[in-house]
Amino acid sequence: MTHSPADQQYREKQAGALQIGDHLFLPGDGPAEQITHIEIELDDFGVPALILVTTADGGNVRIAIGSSVPVGEAAVPDDVDALAEEDPAPLEEPDPSDAPDAVTSDGGDSPDEGVPAVVVPPLPALAPTVSRAAGPDPAQLALIPEPTGSPEDVVAAAAEVHPGRNGVAVLSERLVKGINTKSGSCLRDLSDLAHDLFIELRDPDHALAVADILNVLPYDGNRDRWMSVERSLALSSFICRELGQPERADVYDQLLQAPDTVETDPFKARIAAKVRQRALNEPNLYDKEIFRSIDNGNRDAEREWRLLRLETLLFLRSHGGSNTIGVGELDHRIANELEAVRA
Repeated sequence: MTHSPADQQYREKQAGALQIGDHLFLPGDGPAEQITHIEIELDDFGVPALILVTTADGGNVRIAIGSSVPVGEAAVPDDVDALAEEDPAPLEEPDPSDAPDAVTSDGGDSPDEGVPAVVVPPLPALAPTVSRAAGPDPAQLALIPEPTGSPEDVVAAAAEVHPGRNGVAVLSERLVKGINTKSGSCLRDLSDLAHDLFIELRDPDHALAVADILNVLPYDGNRDRWMSVERSLALSSFICRELGQPERADVYDQLLQAPDTVETDPFKARIAAKVRQRALNEPNLYDKEIFRSIDNGNRDAEREWRLLRLETLLFLRSHGGSNTIGVGELDHRIANELEAVRA
C-alpha cells in the first residue's frame, strides 16, 4: 500500500534548506523518500535557480530554489503493515523447569511477552559540507616581518628611494599625511603604490614593505575595502615566489582566501563555493578590450587593460589556478603581461 502526504504526517520546508537525510514526498502519491544527494544548478547569471535531489531509490526531482516542499518521516514498508494487521501467533507456555529464575505474577512482574516488530529508520546522513581552507598559524604569520617604524615611515622610505617618480610622489604625498585603514581610498592608494613599486620601478623589497601594511588587515565583511587588500595579497604572494620564499607566499595565499571560510551555514557555503569556482574557471581577462585598444593604436588604454588582466592572473595564481588554467600556464601568462606593461 502507499500513502499520500495527506495520509501521513508532513511539514513544509524551504527547498534551499533541504539536507541529505531528509525524507521528501516526491510528486504523486508515493511515500517519503530519503535524500541521498543534493546538487545546486545556477542560472546564466551565476544565481542559484534549481535544486537537483536524488533519493535512496534512485529517483531524481528538480525543485525551484524558492519553493516549499513536503517532508516527513520514513515510510513503513508494506510487509510491516501487513504483519501488524495479522493476529499474532499464539505463544507457547514456558516450561517452569527451563526458566527457574522467571518471575511469576506473584512476584509482581510477568515474563517477557512477544514484542511486535518495529522498523527503526536509518540515521540521517551528515549534511553536505564545503571544504574550508585553514588559516595560517602564528608560526606562519611570523614569516611576515614587523614594519620598521609607522606605516607613514614605510611609505616615506619607499618614496625616498625613487625621487622624481611622479606616480610614487603623488601617492606618497597623500599617504604620509596619515594612513587610515578604515578608509577605502587610503587602502586603494597603498595598493596602487605597492603595484607601482614592483611593476614600474622593479623594487620588490619596498613593494612588499608597503603591501604588508595592508596584508595584516583582517577581512571585516566590507568587500569594497577588501578588494584593495586582496590585490595586495595576490601581488605579495607572487613577489615572494619570485624571491624564492614559497612559505611566505603560502601565508599570503591563505590570508587572501580567508573570506571563503567565513560562511557557517552549510547551504550558503556550498552556493558560495560553486559561484567562486565558476568565477575562477571563467575569469574576465579583458581580451576584447585589449584587442580593441591595439586595433585603435591606443597604447595607454591597452596598458591599463593589461594591468587589469595582470591583477586577475595574480589573483588566480594565489588560488593555485583553476580547472581551466593551471599554475604553469598562469606563470607563463603573468610573465608575458609583466613584460608588456613594463615595455
